[in-house]
Amino acid sequence: MLISLAFVARHGRAALVLGLLAGLLLPDLARLLRPFIPHLVALLLFLTAFRIGARAALGGLNDGVSSLRAVLVLQLALPLVALLLFWLTGVETTHAAIAILLMLSAPSVTGSPNITLLLGHAPEPAFRVLILGTALMPVTIIPIFLLAPSLGGLQEVIWAALRLIGAIGLTVTAAFALRRLTLPDLRTDQVQALDGLTTLALAVIVVGLMSALGPALQASPVVVVKWMALVLIANLGLQVLTFHVLRWRGHTHVAVPYGVVSGNRNFALFLIALPASTTDPLLIFLGCYQVPMYLTAVIMRRLYAAGQPQSPVRSGS
Repeated sequence: MLISLAFVARHGRAALVLGLLAGLLLPDLARLLRPFIPHLVALLLFLTAFRIGARAALGGLNDGVSSLRAVLVLQLALPLVALLLFWLTGVETTHAAIAILLMLSAPSVTGSPNITLLLGHAPEPAFRVLILGTALMPVTIIPIFLLAPSLGGLQEVIWAALRLIGAIGLTVTAAFALRRLTLPDLRTDQVQALDGLTTLALAVIVVGLMSALGPALQASPVVVVKWMALVLIANLGLQVLTFHVLRWRGHTHVAVPYGVVSGNRNFALFLIALPASTTDPLLIFLGCYQVPMYLTAVIMRRLYAAGQPQSPVRSGS
C-alpha cells in the first residue's frame, strides 16, 4: 500500500489532470460526488495537518509575522485596490467584478499546501496562511462588504466564516493530536504515502467541483470561454505577480507558497453564505476556477522552479 501511494505521489500532477477530465467527461459521477465535497475537504485538511505536524506548522515568531502580513495583503489590501479600480471604471456591480472581489476577499483553498508540495516546495508557509487567513476572514471582509453593498449580506458571510473556523480548528487539532500520539517522527516512505493519499483526495474532490461546468459548456460554450478567460487571468496572473514581487523583495523562501495561495482562494465559501440572487450567476465562475487551481502544479511548474525549493519532507511533530 505504501508503495502504491508513493507512486501516486510521484505522479501527482497527472492525477489532478485526470480528476479534471473525469469531472468534465463523467457528469453523473461528478453529481454523485458533489454532496460529499465538504467531507472530502475536511479529510484533505486532516491529512495535510497530520503530514506537517504541529511543530512545523506553527513555526516561529518570524513565520507568524510573515503569515499575518501575507493575509492582510491578500485578503484586505488586494480587494480594496480592486474595488477602487472597479469604482473608477464604473463596473463595480457587474458579475465579473463581484466574482473577482469575492475571490480576492476569500482565504486560501484547503488544497494550497498540497499544491505547493506537488511543486516541490515546503507546504508549511501555505498551511500557516490558510489557517490564519481563515481565522481572520470575519474581520478582513468587513470593510470590503461595507464598501461594496452589491456583494450581499455581511452577517451571513461572517456566520459562515465562523462555522468554517470551527470546522477547521477541530480538524487540525485532531490531526495534530493523532500525529503526536501515533507517529511523531514520520519515515520518508510514510511521508510519501501521505502525499499520495492527499493527491488522491484532491483528484476526487475536483470531480465533484466540476459538476456544474460540464453541462454549462454544452449549453453555453461562449459564456464558459469568457468566464474561463477571466479566471485564468485572475488566478494565474495573481500567482505570477506575487511570485515576482516576493522574489524581488528577497522573500524567496515564501515566493512559491504565497504565490499559490494568492491565486487559489476558497471562493466557494461565499456561494454557501450569500443569497442565490448574488451567487447563481457565479456558478460557472466556480466551475472554471477549478481548472487553473488544479493545473497550477502543471502550468506554473517551470516558473516556480526559478524559486528556491524547500525540502518537502519534514518529520517534526
